[in-house]
Amino acid sequence: MHLARKIAYNTVVQAAGKIAGTVLGLVAIAMITRYLGQFGFGQYTTIITLLSFFAILADLGLTLVTVQMISRPGIDESRMLGNLLSLRLVSAVILLGLAPLSVFFFPYDPEIKAGVAITSLSFLFIALNQVLVGLFQKHLRMDKVSVAEVSGRIVLLFGVILVIRQDGGLFGIMLVTVFSSFVNFGLHYVFSRSLSRIKLVFDFTVWKDIIVRSWPLALTIVFNLIYLKADTLLLSLIKRPSEIGIIAEVGLYGAAYKVIDVLITFPFMFAGIVLPIMTARWMEKNYDGFAVIMQKSFDLLSVLTIPFVVGAQFLAQDIMVFVAGNDFAPSGPILKILIGAAGFIFLGNIFAHAVIAIDKQKKIIGAYAFTAVTALMGYWLFIPRFSYFGAAWMTIYSEAAIALASLYLVRKYTGFFPVLGRTLKAIMAAGIMALSLLALRISGYDNLLLALSLSVVVYFGSLYVLKGITKEEISELLRKQ
Repeated sequence: MHLARKIAYNTVVQAAGKIAGTVLGLVAIAMITRYLGQFGFGQYTTIITLLSFFAILADLGLTLVTVQMISRPGIDESRMLGNLLSLRLVSAVILLGLAPLSVFFFPYDPEIKAGVAITSLSFLFIALNQVLVGLFQKHLRMDKVSVAEVSGRIVLLFGVILVIRQDGGLFGIMLVTVFSSFVNFGLHYVFSRSLSRIKLVFDFTVWKDIIVRSWPLALTIVFNLIYLKADTLLLSLIKRPSEIGIIAEVGLYGAAYKVIDVLITFPFMFAGIVLPIMTARWMEKNYDGFAVIMQKSFDLLSVLTIPFVVGAQFLAQDIMVFVAGNDFAPSGPILKILIGAAGFIFLGNIFAHAVIAIDKQKKIIGAYAFTAVTALMGYWLFIPRFSYFGAAWMTIYSEAAIALASLYLVRKYTGFFPVLGRTLKAIMAAGIMALSLLALRISGYDNLLLALSLSVVVYFGSLYVLKGITKEEISELLRKQ
């Protein structure tokens, strides 16, 4: 299969898988929020956030460096993957094992502490999964990943239904989360056997080489962790006046963040697919080919990002009520702010991955360190005064700072800077879409499905008229599918 066709196939299949997985995940979250309520979902969010800290620390940069390591010419793929998986297993067991111990030093209720102990197993399976995903990325077989992820979501959904019927409470939800992650990992491992015979390998010379290559990413991830997850963690810890309670506020913030988590799966999925291609083009010194991939990637992400950000300003509260129930209507204003952070993640993610492709990870450490320190200061300053609104605005600042730093480094070391013609057309099309949503609101219609349908038709219709997307590109995409 031609390379461009394989990329298109992987993108379409994985996008379809992500859509299916997202729908299943949203249904599960909708049921969980309605079952647990603001306070219970706040406990759920706190548990997941605490474990995310330790899981991200355990990553050691291996998720992103895996593709780079197994794509080197003449490499023994199976042996390298065995070492990567072994190193990941050791780091995950150690650091995730610390989570249930350290949580006892936090002023949380017993349910949250017990939930951390139960759910740590889920994050262990997720950690091992991420190494295997690198194998599928290299071989452009992300269809296997999609099948595994959708299967895990199906298990989660039916498990949540069972827990609610049996009134299993928060612990039941956490147990189902662990089992769904186990199913996901099991399928990833079974599918990987057709591409590479992987077994645990403890070659400490190779481990040293991996760590030498991954430590800049690992350090970057630590700083990234501070500004990415500190908002929710500090929101659950900082004392402040609250009418509904601090943990309930965490629930409202966490519900809005779930929508953002759903949206940002696409740019990470897409960047994961093009990362091996960008890396190969750069190593081959095919700089023109590298620039073409970057421009097309940026154009695609711009076209998708801008309508999300604009549309959310009109539909955020309706979306939150639809996703999480009436109790979470106050999450709407939070989503309006957080959607801006999602926009910067969409546009900045391709540049962050390009920094990895050109092997300049060390150069961005300073930007992550600066962002982490200033964001942490901002959280401590603004959360006591503005609660989740302060956390949300600082999240926008953090993502914008990293996106701009990544763009600067790509410009500096590759000379690439995106042509913004298509982005400007996307902005104009989104402006027309905004007017249609405003007219719909003035007319008195209050139907989310109608508003979303109108948004899609008006935006892409306007984009086509403005030549932001052409008939030739649509025909080419259909042929590649």
